[in-house]
Amino acid sequence: MEINKNNFDVCDSFCPSDKDFEDLKEKALEVVGLSEIFKVLGDETRTKILYLLAQRKLCVCDIAAILEMSLPAVSHHLRLLKALRLVQYERDGKMVYYSLDDDHILNLIREAQAHFAEGR
Repeated sequence: MEINKNNFDVCDSFCPSDKDFEDLKEKALEVVGLSEIFKVLGDETRTKILYLLAQRKLCVCDIAAILEMSLPAVSHHLRLLKALRLVQYERDGKMVYYSLDDDHILNLIREAQAHFAEGR
């Protein structure tokens, strides 16, 4: 493979390596669907909601008050988070309390925080 000396990130011509890429093709399939989680986390409001729910269980009213948002807006975000199994809820009479489904998403947020802090 020849490298263009003026632009190091582009090959001069399309010339796939002689190596067998089947193992890498299979590896690429291991991350199918993960982009949906990152799309959801790409919205700062949803990331804030997840982070708050990592602290303790909250109802929609609590989240709306903390983030100074409308109830319908918070409900919309929670619906998306619930669809991806990032949050769960439990009823207590007429009240519904949300929490993280598990700690996996909190670990992602913490890793992102650490990475972001390194750049400062």
